[in-house]
Amino acid sequence: MSINAIETSSESCAAQPTALFRRILLPIDGSELSLRAFGVGLELAKSIGAKMVVMHVVPPYNAVAYMSEFLAAAELGYSQQAVESASRYLSEAKGKAKEAGVACECHYMFGEHPHEAILDAITEHHCDLIVMATHGWHGMNRLLLGSETQKVLTSSSVPVLVCR
Repeated sequence: MSINAIETSSESCAAQPTALFRRILLPIDGSELSLRAFGVGLELAKSIGAKMVVMHVVPPYNAVAYMSEFLAAAELGYSQQAVESASRYLSEAKGKAKEAGVACECHYMFGEHPHEAILDAITEHHCDLIVMATHGWHGMNRLLLGSETQKVLTSSSVPVLVCR
């Protein structure tokens, strides 16, 4: 899994947070539901003076090994588009956080299993709460891939606030 920081803000809240939660991890996937969960996390962070760490996990391009030249070109196009989407999602989140006066870091990473990236981010970014949506996948993808939220819930070392 490779990690790429888009933007890190050194903006700080007016006072050092004294609340139970100081760094809130907010995974977003661009879906309406994840953006609603982001809004809940933003309001919570603002009300308690916590810092937000917003992340987006980009699934890698999975392809069959034959027709390598064609697939390599398709993978490059996919990666560029995926990074552009991640940058757009995180830029919007950064703007909303700035508007609310909440310190915010934004990161994207490539990872085959979003729940693993989310769980790794807890330690890497010293987060003490995760705020995330009930699900991001829809339809058949959700049935085949399972719920990333459920996987985070069963393995997280910190509390998880799940938003509908």
